[in-house]
Amino acid sequence: MSRILFVTNGHGEASIAKRIAREARALAALATDHFALVGRGLGDASFNDVGPQAVMPSGGLVAMGNVRAFAADVRAGFFGLAGRQVGFAIGARDRYAAAVAVGDVYALLFALLTGRPVVYVGTAKSVYVAPYGAVERRVLRRAKRIFVRDAATAAALRARGVPAEAPGNVIADLLETPERVDWQAATQRIALLPGSRERAYADAGRLADVARRVARRVPGAVAVMSIAPGLDPARFAPVLAGDPPIGGWSGDFGALLADATIALGQAGTANEAAAACGIPVVAFDIDEGRRKPAWYRMRQAGLLGDALAVVPGDPEAAADAVAALIGDEARRARMAQAGRERMGQRGGAAAIARAIVALAAGAA
Repeated sequence: MSRILFVTNGHGEASIAKRIAREARALAALATDHFALVGRGLGDASFNDVGPQAVMPSGGLVAMGNVRAFAADVRAGFFGLAGRQVGFAIGARDRYAAAVAVGDVYALLFALLTGRPVVYVGTAKSVYVAPYGAVERRVLRRAKRIFVRDAATAAALRARGVPAEAPGNVIADLLETPERVDWQAATQRIALLPGSRERAYADAGRLADVARRVARRVPGAVAVMSIAPGLDPARFAPVLAGDPPIGGWSGDFGALLADATIALGQAGTANEAAAACGIPVVAFDIDEGRRKPAWYRMRQAGLLGDALAVVPGDPEAAADAVAALIGDEARRARMAQAGRERMGQRGGAAAIARAIVALAAGAA
């Protein structure tokens, strides 16, 4: 049985890799291992965690000059961890038929260290917000197959000699599930997306506060909060138990979004998944008073375009903005269409899985 090593550098990236691995195992007798450069314990019984792992303060969000976050990681032992991870990747050469990098070029570099044929699945970069630079394009050319998140980005790379493909966005594939949330008698259904990193516990309180204020303004509004795998449900209990109570959901993420009216989210991949599902997404500007919002929210706003509304961080002002959006059906329809256009169609996971199986067969 051939073994495939998936290398990821983010929580959302691990979810994407897990979905692709599942599709690949359905096509051929493969064992799939997961090497997480960011985070710990993100695999499962069929997606076995391997290699050195640790939780860093930044949660992997150190791009675009985020010096403070990177400094915190350095103090927490980043260089020692990276050294051990390099050693593991180099030593993995004889154990795997191929490697799959899911994330940005940092993940691709580690996959290339294995010396095995590499499939690259780019999740972070897009011409809508941050195109691949010259150095990144040079590294991309070393992969055997290159998949990016949207057709516009693939076209831009091909114009510069990088044979990129965009068969579909795997984030959209993450939503497929027959499971459904029981929203009771709610007429307006608010999905709360605090994210999957440590700061999700604090963001949950902010989201719940705004959702309760919206419920007082909008009759029939009910909120349910996503509790991501790897987070402690007990730490969310005090937030959910307020008045009115808020539901907690730890099942398939697509089940929460399937019937949602709107999503309030401080998340990354979860916000993008909601947009892919045609759900209008609202995020809070929690850096009010500065000259510009936080770099990550700026990036997401560029990526999602009109599918994302960034509203004031003040709870009362935020609740007013959300209530107004719920009442504006025409605007919600425009946001839904923008999200589907920006995020792309489903089917990417299966197409990438076929490429992995073919590459592994050729390397065996």
